[in-house]
Amino acid sequence: MKATVFLGAGRITGALAAGLRLAEHGRKTDGHKKDKRTIVAYDRHPEKLRALRRESRVEMARDLKSAVERAEMLIVAVRPRSVKKMLAQVVESGAAPPRLCISLAAGVPLRNLQAWLGPPARWIRAMPSPVCRIGRGLTALCFDRDVSKADRARVQKFFEHVGPVLELREEQMNAITAAYSPSHGYHALAGLAAAAQSAGLDHETALIAAAHALADGIEYWRRSGQNLDELLHEAATPGGTAAATMAAMDKSGYARAVAAGIRAGIRQARRNAGL
Repeated sequence: MKATVFLGAGRITGALAAGLRLAEHGRKTDGHKKDKRTIVAYDRHPEKLRALRRESRVEMARDLKSAVERAEMLIVAVRPRSVKKMLAQVVESGAAPPRLCISLAAGVPLRNLQAWLGPPARWIRAMPSPVCRIGRGLTALCFDRDVSKADRARVQKFFEHVGPVLELREEQMNAITAAYSPSHGYHALAGLAAAAQSAGLDHETALIAAAHALADGIEYWRRSGQNLDELLHEAATPGGTAAATMAAMDKSGYARAVAAGIRAGIRQARRNAGL
């Protein structure tokens, strides 16, 4: 039986597999007929495969060649600097790759993927957020121009099982990689909670307050349909506490610090890909 095959059983594979299992991917019905899709993973570290199987019930491939030969859709989920070596091993194995191949490696361009594996592979770059583990991950996609309309729809539907999907131009992929990471939220939560604790709140109360400010405030933006200027005006009344807080943060260089972080993330994506 053909399968969706992951090469690499690290964190992002674990998050995707968990999200797909949560969404009951592959166990949806069409009338009275079940459409069972198998997820297979290969990794040179058996302990990673065993952990993945325990968590998400994926099948373990015995070797690279057998994994690739089962693939109807091949997902390369290794570190950016390991992609070239992994694809060389696929070629050396003698296994014929499927038409549909997806890279989750930040910064590695389509032209390199095409050159390293060769035909008949048609490539898609995908950047799924780790939050896909709970079905709320955002995934950015960009497509090789030779990917068919049907395959584009299929890949989009696959990632929609674990959250919303955006299709971007390839030159935008590094920017979204730096901007969409949930680490921004965790970093802001930790910083805001620490500041609140320094101001006199206990640790638990500081975290509750900071989480409300970030998570519930953003959820209200999502649901209200208001733009950010309207919400800032509503929440930060001139002369009030919130307005004074925001003004002091801006004066201290908040916007510049965030912009510098995005630029650093883009540079790192390029370095990680060896570019």
